[in-house]
Amino acid sequence: MHTDPDTLFDRLWESYRQVTPSAERIHKILGAEEGQAIVNDHIALRTFDLDPVRLDALAEHFLSLGYRQGGEYHFEAKKLYARHYEHPSLELPKVFISELLVEQCSPELQSVVKRLVEQVRPEAVAADDFLYSGRHWQVDYDTYRELMKESEYAAWMAAWGYRANHFTVSINHLDQFRSVPEINQLLKAHGYKVNASGGEVKGSPEDLLEQSSTMADRVPVAFADQTVTIPSCFYEFALRYPKPDGQLYSGFVAASADKIFESTNAGS
Repeated sequence: MHTDPDTLFDRLWESYRQVTPSAERIHKILGAEEGQAIVNDHIALRTFDLDPVRLDALAEHFLSLGYRQGGEYHFEAKKLYARHYEHPSLELPKVFISELLVEQCSPELQSVVKRLVEQVRPEAVAADDFLYSGRHWQVDYDTYRELMKESEYAAWMAAWGYRANHFTVSINHLDQFRSVPEINQLLKAHGYKVNASGGEVKGSPEDLLEQSSTMADRVPVAFADQTVTIPSCFYEFALRYPKPDGQLYSGFVAASADKIFESTNAGS
């Protein structure tokens, strides 16, 4: 396990950046052109609820660095369960980890996913680099397409494996941009597509959290039988509002997160 959170997040960013060229460009637009200091609000990780890769196994990498469990979230239509984790030091990003409830899926999907996960060695899951180690299995393009028919989430996992699904710019830490619509306008002005599922701005001041995201980049991935260009990862933006005690809300809103998941949808 990493002893230093900064190293872990640096490595996660490096692995994410390689398959999300738009995130690096947007990062540069905000940083170099707009002169903004960029603070990461949270990252998200995906997995399956099977040993040895359950949500708890991924969370262990953060618990060992002093993170604590926050809220839990249920996505019944997508058959997902999630939790978030936060660090007592508010300087460190929050972590949102979700898992597919495999037993709730069709027998065909269960059989494919179990076959993939059987190829992951338990010692690999405990290794320092697991959270940005990518795919631990071979999968052909037809299998990916079959999974996609039932669960975009399962298909994404099969293709990409273990890496940050997204990083998130904290709008609270930007000087020149005060709202989600302003950020969305900047993205669109630079030619990026904003996820419009459920509206371009997800959440509200009443929810204490507003979010938006780009649609995932499309990059080539090497399947067992061919290389195909498919959706990879996306960049998210979050604006948090203060709770009655004056502290910024640190949780997530399930209805908004549900729509954010659709940033990796292929048809969009």
